[in-house]
Amino acid sequence: MKPRVQEDYEKRVLPDLMKHFNYTNPMQTPKLVKIVLNMRVGEATQNVKLLDGALDDLSRISGQKPAVRRAKKSISNFKLREGMPVGAAVTLRGARMFEFFDRFVSVATPRIRDFRGFSSRSFDGRGNYSLGIQEQIIFPEIDYDKIDKVRGMDIAFVTSARTDEEGLELLRRMNFPFREQKS
Repeated sequence: MKPRVQEDYEKRVLPDLMKHFNYTNPMQTPKLVKIVLNMRVGEATQNVKLLDGALDDLSRISGQKPAVRRAKKSISNFKLREGMPVGAAVTLRGARMFEFFDRFVSVATPRIRDFRGFSSRSFDGRGNYSLGIQEQIIFPEIDYDKIDKVRGMDIAFVTSARTDEEGLELLRRMNFPFREQKS
């Protein structure tokens, strides 16, 4: 069974984007390629056990096992040595990606305190969008009583768009909650 967002993309968003950008082939239209969740745990240099909580939270949110990220080089001011664990990351593709996108937009985003929409200026120049979340407790999979520490995370929406305009239009038509621009 296809995820709801994937069906919506194929039936509604794809034809709309083809018409909007005057594409002749459906393969030209931008699509969501992957979603990358990244959780940094800087305190893991002093206490490696803190990384376990981040790994558990990330696996609950994403539905798959996160990869441990390690330091690439030593930095003495931060008491960091090369190879020490400093974070965790998960890359979602296919059905899991669309399921996460649906849960993020429809369930988690409304639970953000004082939320007025995400800025549309966080594109990287090639149609990919990144944002930061300050609390992992906005996701319903996280039990507030069982967390050891409130952590934030970075979420990157990687698209096949060639420009920021194409990426913005894709996410906007997929009902991503962007802030209204003042004109």
